[in-house]
Amino acid sequence: MKIAVTYDDGNVFQHFGKTENFKVYKVEDGKVVSSEIMNSNGVGHEALAWLLKECGIDALICGGMGQGAQDALAEAGIEVCAGASGNADEAVEAYLAGELVNTGVNCDHHDHEHGHDHPHDHDHDGSEGGCTPDMCAGCAGGCGGMADLSAFYMFEGTNVGKTVKVHYKGTFDDGTQFDASYDRDQPLEFICGVGQMIKGFDRAVAEMNVGDIIDVHLEPEDAYGMPNPNFVITVKKETIQGLDGIEKGDKVMLQDELGRPFDALVTELDDENITFDCNHEMAGKALNFTIEMLEIN
Repeated sequence: MKIAVTYDDGNVFQHFGKTENFKVYKVEDGKVVSSEIMNSNGVGHEALAWLLKECGIDALICGGMGQGAQDALAEAGIEVCAGASGNADEAVEAYLAGELVNTGVNCDHHDHEHGHDHPHDHDHDGSEGGCTPDMCAGCAGGCGGMADLSAFYMFEGTNVGKTVKVHYKGTFDDGTQFDASYDRDQPLEFICGVGQMIKGFDRAVAEMNVGDIIDVHLEPEDAYGMPNPNFVITVKKETIQGLDGIEKGDKVMLQDELGRPFDALVTELDDENITFDCNHEMAGKALNFTIEMLEIN
């Protein structure tokens, strides 16, 4: 069998969707017989699942993982052991000894927030992706050199597999603007069709030409998905520090069990308990985009 570990400088990297390298272990008769480093080179989230499948990976050991990534790996037939940390080689030995515990989905925060709501995907609300524009499916010879990139394409289109650069403006149905790359003078660059963007935005640019400007309307299913009730949590106030003066409706920054920050909205609180909604603030909302195609490479 082959086991892949999200890898960084000898240790288990703590964010599956952002991992730049995997360490791949070949196992025979319950023992590691060889290992090699496989570079993901910008492939993100759901596409990573199919990269691993293409390379014949049977099991994945990682740190943090969201629901969307876990679903994609399950569909690819890859066993997941999330919540690992520390030395990668030791994590594999613990896995083979049956001593590594899978914590399941443990990344319920929204890790691609950059202070504005550009249409990048999030691996825990049903849509996957990242912010890295470059993509290469080479894996250090572990699966025969360069993999067929078409294995990672989520739909067909003239621009699928190409790096595109766009300007955009995003509005709600009432006309309120929630984001615009024009305002920052910072175009958005990504690879079309590999899951780096929310689905509807990604599909919208698949047949555009340079100079085209289009308007698209996205229902929640093609944007940030519907709110997930599992991302609404109630905890004892005494278990969280630094909440003096907090009120219903406040947005706070919390940490998960691995020390990673995530945004949460206070929805209820009393003398003993506090309820946080950790869903993306765009979940359940229809969105509109004006998209201008600047470059296609």
